[in-house]
Amino acid sequence: MMQNNYFSLKFEKDKLIYLDQTKLPLEENYIETDDYERIAEGIERLEIRGAPLIGVAAAYALALSVKNVKNDLALTFDKAYNRLKITRPTAVNLFWAIDEIKKIFEANQNSDDTYQDLLKRAKEIHQKDEDYCTRMGKNGLSIFKKKSVVLTHCNTGKLATGGDGTAFSVIKTAFENNLVEYVYADETRPLLQGSRLTAYELDKCGIPFSIQSDSSAAVLMKQGKIDLVITGADRIALNGDAANKIGTYNLALISYHHNIPFYIAAPSTTIDKNIASGDQIEIEYRDKSELLAINKSQITLPGYQAFMPAFDVTPSHLIKGIITEEGVFNFPYNFI
Repeated sequence: MMQNNYFSLKFEKDKLIYLDQTKLPLEENYIETDDYERIAEGIERLEIRGAPLIGVAAAYALALSVKNVKNDLALTFDKAYNRLKITRPTAVNLFWAIDEIKKIFEANQNSDDTYQDLLKRAKEIHQKDEDYCTRMGKNGLSIFKKKSVVLTHCNTGKLATGGDGTAFSVIKTAFENNLVEYVYADETRPLLQGSRLTAYELDKCGIPFSIQSDSSAAVLMKQGKIDLVITGADRIALNGDAANKIGTYNLALISYHHNIPFYIAAPSTTIDKNIASGDQIEIEYRDKSELLAINKSQITLPGYQAFMPAFDVTPSHLIKGIITEEGVFNFPYNFI
């Protein structure tokens, strides 16, 4: 077990310091910056990833955009806001967070220190997410009827949030309460967030685990080795349809077939109250190089085409429950 002494992101001495997740697990490299453009690039490059953490980082970036700016404050702020808005289209937490900062800016742009006003709100957003993670972990204990083997997909831990995680916080809290026996972590192609990041965090926390290919999940279920499936989400519609990392829909379908409870854990900020169903969720498509190469090493002929959605949408009827900081909600969902 590795020592549990890492952090995903923190704000110190007017700079954002974050762990470059593209280098994990082989290298723990922290980037320190007060440049909102560098943070925007970090979000696009997946150095910073995970819906809640993207929101936290974007909030700090937008606050930093007006640091030391004396003239054309509104112009500078709008430029930064629009830049951050286009970094990742699917994660609703991004838009919620920068809109929260925008509200403060519009109310305080003529104050003596707009930067400090915005920074205060960004820190509140960070603290709120940390608190939400803790509450999700505790609320999630109710889904465990016995000491269980859990399967999870993508990464939902400290590397994806401002606290201990969403689905990962549920798993970690349950493990600490002797309710998790073992965890199977999907490798999560094409960028291997499961084998690179979730395994890293499970190891840090001393939780017994194995990594398996995404396509092995059905075999594990058929063999009776899985009790529960818990994932995160990047956007949830009012009817409970949920967008998450590509492969989640497959997992929900096979869980349903094998009568294995499939849960999602996400903060209430992930619920988009402006959309009725998953049909309205914009899906991000990534560059084909992320599939045709691994760690920049080409594994196919470079001229091949590739289908590259970063997310899929799981219909709400496949989701047994959605765990938030407010409690566990069960199908049918009606988030208003």
